[in-house]
Amino acid sequence: MTSNAAASLETVTADVSARPPRSLWRDAYRRLISNRLARVGMVVTIFFLLMAVFVPIIFPYNAKTDSDLMDQLLPPSLEHPMGTDEQGRDVMNRVAQGARASLGVGVSSVLIAVIIGSLLGLVAGFIGKTTDLVVVFSMDTLLSFPGLLLAIAVVALVGPGLRNSLLAITIVSIPIYARIARSTVLSIKELDYIKAAHCVGASSSRTLFRHVLPNSLSPILVASTLGIASAILEIAALGFLGLGQQPPYPEWGAMLADSVKYLTSGAWWVLLFPGIAIMLTVLGFNLLGDGLRDALDPRLRAD
Repeated sequence: MTSNAAASLETVTADVSARPPRSLWRDAYRRLISNRLARVGMVVTIFFLLMAVFVPIIFPYNAKTDSDLMDQLLPPSLEHPMGTDEQGRDVMNRVAQGARASLGVGVSSVLIAVIIGSLLGLVAGFIGKTTDLVVVFSMDTLLSFPGLLLAIAVVALVGPGLRNSLLAITIVSIPIYARIARSTVLSIKELDYIKAAHCVGASSSRTLFRHVLPNSLSPILVASTLGIASAILEIAALGFLGLGQQPPYPEWGAMLADSVKYLTSGAWWVLLFPGIAIMLTVLGFNLLGDGLRDALDPRLRAD
């Protein structure tokens, strides 16, 4: 009996030792998939991203000719599932086409801001001294202004339009990722493996990009996912104020601005469906970001 138990223990030990260790990213993916709310956020996010990419390709759209005054403000029906707007345009088609502007600006602005802000934060935190002082002062100056007001000021300065909205939201977002990257680097560069890399003669640039940067990606990735949701709200706000996408091209915030005046007349569908699109997209990115935050938390990593 004792020999059988010993043999079983040896078999289990051999299986465990032969099993390859799971990496942090594989572990994080497993925890992300096991999170129900994160799965919901992932499905919603992928749905709207696919809509933004493929709907304009599969269904080419000309906003200048998409109007039929004979079909003004028709309620939802089989022919028009989301009704029509004040110019007889199909609301569902414009919501789907507007996803490219709203998500395109949101994702692109955060991507550019992450690249620029992360590089500034990495360099400032790693080098320190005067470089750190200049970067921190610049980022703190930008952060002292409310984000949306700063975006409005930038667009008012350079002129309305989708590209200028992208520029404005990018400028507003850069300090956020710079501060996150800098704070992460300040904690990482004092760890033993960074000191060991210096001891074996690794250059500062090699240490920064081969050791510090990969270990700083987790908080930046989480912040960027949540930041896309904020960027979508900001582009919708700029569009609502008439500073974003210009008519007649569809964008969710601009569609809300055009439809507010018809709410009291009973044409609720013109306002409802663009608002639902904004709400679901923001909710999806927030749920995905929260799931990523939990999945990438090293304290939750399985032993």
